Formats: sequence, C-alpha cells, structure tokens
Amino acid sequence: MVTLKHLAEQLNVSVSTVSKALHDSEEISPDTINRVKALAKFLNYKPNKLAVSLKSSKTNTIGVIIPNILNHFFAKALFAIEQEATKQGYNIITCVSNELQSKEVNSLQLLSNGSVDGFIMSIAEETQISKNLDHINEILNQNVPIVLFDRVSDKINTDKVIVDDFDAAYQATKHLLTERRQHIVLISDIGELSVGKLRINGYLEALKEAKGYKAEALVIAIGKDGSIEESIDQLFKTHKSIDGIIAIDNISGVVALQKALKLNYNVPEDLSIIGFSDENVLQFTDPKLTTISQHTMDIGKASVELLINRLKNKTTTDSVIKTIKTKLQLRGTTK
Repeated sequence: MVTLKHLAEQLNVSVSTVSKALHDSEEISPDTINRVKALAKFLNYKPNKLAVSLKSSKTNTIGVIIPNILNHFFAKALFAIEQEATKQGYNIITCVSNELQSKEVNSLQLLSNGSVDGFIMSIAEETQISKNLDHINEILNQNVPIVLFDRVSDKINTDKVIVDDFDAAYQATKHLLTERRQHIVLISDIGELSVGKLRINGYLEALKEAKGYKAEALVIAIGKDGSIEESIDQLFKTHKSIDGIIAIDNISGVVALQKALKLNYNVPEDLSIIGFSDENVLQFTDPKLTTISQHTMDIGKASVELLINRLKNKTTTDSVIKTIKTKLQLRGTTK
C-alpha cells in the first residue's frame, strides 16, 4: 500500500510537505502541489481513513440503531437518515435491535469503541418495557452524543426528535367527532411503547372533552402474541354499534377496513376508519385509507441535523427536543 512516506521519498520532500500539498495548503507552492498530486494519482494513493480518524478523533461516521427494519416507518426513517448524512459528508453504520434490549446493548458496545462519532437510535420495545436504560446512559457518560427519535424516554437527558403522538390521535378523534360518530374505538398493538401510550391518551382526552358523546372509551389492546385479525373479528362481533375506528399502529387500520368491508359495512357512510399506516399500504386499499402522516423524512433529517450540531457543540449541556407535527390525510375511509 502506498503511504505518505513513499510519496515523500520519491519526491525528496518531507512527509509533512506531502500531506499539506494533498490538502492544498497555502504553505506549499502550486508547483509542488501539482507534483505531489500527480504522483499520488499515478501510484493510486489512497488515504488511510483509520489513521486519519485516529489522529483527528473523528470518523465522520454515524451509528444508527433501529428496532425493526421490516417496519416501513423505520425503513423510511433510515433512508432519510442516510440521505441527510451523505449530504452532510457523513457515512452511517446501521444495526437492527429486532426489539431486543440485548442486541441494542451489543450494538452500542460494538460501535462505541471509536468506530462512530455519535448515535441516532430509536429504543427497542424490550428496553421500553423493562425501563432499563443504563446502557444508553453509559454511552452518554463517555461523551458520545446520542439522538433519540420516535421512541424516546424522559429518563435520558439527550437530544430527541419526537412526533406529536398525543396531538395526532387527539386530532384524529376530533375529526370523527365532527362526523358525529357516537362509538369510536381505538385499536393498538403498541400500547407498551411510549408512542402508543401518548396516542391512547390523545384519544381519551378528545373523548373526555366531547360534549354529547355518551359511549365509553374503548381501547382494544392487542398483545404481543395476539392475532390482529382475530382481535378485530371479535371487536365487530361484540360491539355492533361501532361507527369510528382509530388504529394507531402500522397494520390494524388496513385489517379493520378489510374486515369491515367483508361484513358489508358501508365505509365511510356507516363506519369511518383512520390509520397510522404510511403510503406504502394505500395502493392496496379500496377505498383509500385515511391516515395520519408522521412526516418520516423530516424525522430522519432532523435527527442527523441535531447530532451534527451536537458534535460541533459538545460543551452545550442543554438537550434539544425537536417536535415533528403530524397531518391527518383525509381519504376515502372518512367523510
């Protein structure tokens, strides 16, 4: 492998001169710069990135840890993170926790040895349920910055990008109330997660404020081992008066629409349905599903921007919380 020393010996100059010439230093004459670059190109010289990073204590690489690569939201967020990181001159190394705390711990340990400058991550389901956040705080105590997105924790003092999940479900419920729906049900298989709890609270608050709404709030919680299809089948069997459904995870809204149509509900005349599913499912539903847009691309971009700002200002102690507003995209399953 050709090194700076090899170039310097052939040109009969110092290693320092070669290094400065390759970086277009004003200390080096244009003639010398041209000679150094010409020889470097001829010998196919490639900088030793590891040596450069060790010297500068900077890798220009971001570690990204997501809970589930098959979840369209996280896949799209990862795409946005990679796109913005590249734009800012950074590479990314991606790890998937598969919702397991042990894999999350291993990923942080693997990359915190100097491989990356900082992390962008969304907390695994197992970590949120156990509420054991020691492994994340340990990395922060090593002065390695972390930006959390979507799934976050108030017990971690770090920069965060969050979706206004409370308001998202609140506004969705308010819309169904303006349609004069009298039996609105919320379906969730993410009730144990921070985002799920906020969405449930938004639904409950909207119903609490509603004048003239007499039905009891009904949250259908689908367990980790439960079947979404069976749970929604049972919902329609036991609650015949349902006229509004809010599904706060990625799948339940689509399943609820399919089940309702098979049971000969007229959608949206008899029943309105709102989901959190992204545009990846819209082509498969008829009528088109009304959804809450989480602006996933904005979440990814904001996460990178926050981390790079933190890398440039490590002495700043105040954490920053960036809130991304959602938007209710009205389509064929609502009036």
